[in-house]
Amino acid sequence: MGWTSLFLDVNGKNVFILGTGEVAHRRADRFLENGSKVILSGNKISKDLSDKGAILEEDGSKETYKKLVEWADIVVVASGDKTNNDYVSLISKDKLLNRADFPEKGNLAVPTSFYIDDVQISIFTNGKSPLMARELRKKIQNIVSDEDILQIKLQDFSRKILKEKFDNQKVRKEYLYKILNNSNISKLLKEGKLKEAKNYVEKIINNNDNDNSNDHSNDNNNDNDNSNDHNNDNNND
Repeated sequence: MGWTSLFLDVNGKNVFILGTGEVAHRRADRFLENGSKVILSGNKISKDLSDKGAILEEDGSKETYKKLVEWADIVVVASGDKTNNDYVSLISKDKLLNRADFPEKGNLAVPTSFYIDDVQISIFTNGKSPLMARELRKKIQNIVSDEDILQIKLQDFSRKILKEKFDNQKVRKEYLYKILNNSNISKLLKEGKLKEAKNYVEKIINNNDNDNSNDHSNDNNNDNDNSNDHNNDNNND
């Protein structure tokens, strides 16, 4: 299957989850945290899920499954009943389908995902090893530094200013690399001085912008000089 990484806005989406076990609860919690409407089919759900808005459907008839699949934008199959899993998967062929038991039989993966400040990182091992996905998560969390996070915030700040000043994407990119590789800025971020780093960025952009304006003025002056020289040549002729 041709898996590729995508981020999907699930706010307001309808999610039907077959099952109420540990995996089903984790999936439900994740969708609820991101604004989805969630119905789980099974025996019982935790108070925490209920408080977050999850609904329990205890009727496990095929007719009910059909109605829930029709209602849903996303279907998650996560029960311990293979017969029900296969049936719900079969009638969900036109939906986004995540199968917790056999990921390759669905068309939607729900990978290990976590935040470091505002940065969301997901790890997908093609279903080969959820355990290693968790181990890789620990390693990544130890590698990403506070300075990295501040640099992301500074780059976001810089991009907004640059978009207002320059239409040329190549020019904006050059500025961003200049900011990323600036030793003074790196020192400020290591010290946690984001505000001072932003001030430094503004100086870099504004000073260079003035330099560009001066260059443009000089070009105009040179054009005028050339024009005067041409007129003098004509007079001499």
